[in-house]
Amino acid sequence: MSTPEQLKYSATHQWARRESDGTVTVGITDHAQEMLGDVVFVDNPKAGSRVKQGAVCGVIESVKAASDIYAPVSGEVIAVNAELADAPEKVNENPYTAWMFRVKPADPAELDTLLDAAAYQKIADAEKV
Repeated sequence: MSTPEQLKYSATHQWARRESDGTVTVGITDHAQEMLGDVVFVDNPKAGSRVKQGAVCGVIESVKAASDIYAPVSGEVIAVNAELADAPEKVNENPYTAWMFRVKPADPAELDTLLDAAAYQKIADAEKV
């Protein structure tokens, strides 16, 4: 399982990356896609909508289950990865390049409240037991 050091993580298995323009790119972790299995559908929040840190903002479905997507930071959704509508399996191929949506954060400091890679890895490892 891959857990890139440069990303931040939520306990609900989303990753977040601060971009150079201050926006935050969001996706699900490698651990999450492994647990889901073959992803068949991604329902992202709509561009222009507002999301709240920790709140459900979308759904990802696999052949095994459906799982909520939680916003790792609050703010306005400024972009969604439309490619996932036709090719949701890209999440399984590489969850760290198959981003889901981008947020203009209402409070950039919220990103600092997320987990680092080591802390997230402990959570993921505990779930594998």
